[in-house]
Amino acid sequence: AVVSTQSGHYGRGIMAAVKEQQEFVKKLQSEREKLQVLTKEFQKFVSTRQQFDAQLNENELVLSEFNRLKSNAEVFKLVGPVLVKQEVTEAISTVKKRITFIKGELERCDKNISASEEKQGKSREALMKMQQQYQQKVQAMQQAAAK
Repeated sequence: AVVSTQSGHYGRGIMAAVKEQQEFVKKLQSEREKLQVLTKEFQKFVSTRQQFDAQLNENELVLSEFNRLKSNAEVFKLVGPVLVKQEVTEAISTVKKRITFIKGELERCDKNISASEEKQGKSREALMKMQQQYQQKVQAMQQAAAK
C-alpha cells in the first residue's frame, strides 16, 4: 500500500508539471503571435511613410518647377478628365500647403514607427525571457527525471 501511495503522489506531480508546461507553452505562443502582429503593424507604418515620402518628393519637384516658370506662364490643373486654367500663385500656394500637410504626416509616421519599434523590442525581450524560463524548466525536469 505504501508503494502505490508514493507512485500516486509522483503521478500527480508529473501531471501538475505537464499542465504547467502546457500553460507556459500557450503563453509563449501568445507572445509570439503578439510580436507577429506588432511586426505587421510596423511594416504598415513604414510602407505608409514611404508613400508620404514619395509624395513629398513629387510635390517638392512640382514646386521647384513652378519657381522656374516665367511670370506670363499658364498653369493648368487636371480636374477629372478636364484641364482647367489656374493662377500660378494659387497653384504654388496649393502645392506649399500640400507639402506642409505631408511633412506633418511624415512626423506622425515617424512617431508611430518609433512607438512600434519600442513595443516590438519589449515583446522580443519578454519572448526571450519566456524562452529562457522554458528551457530552464525543461532542464530542471530532465534533471529530476534522471535522479
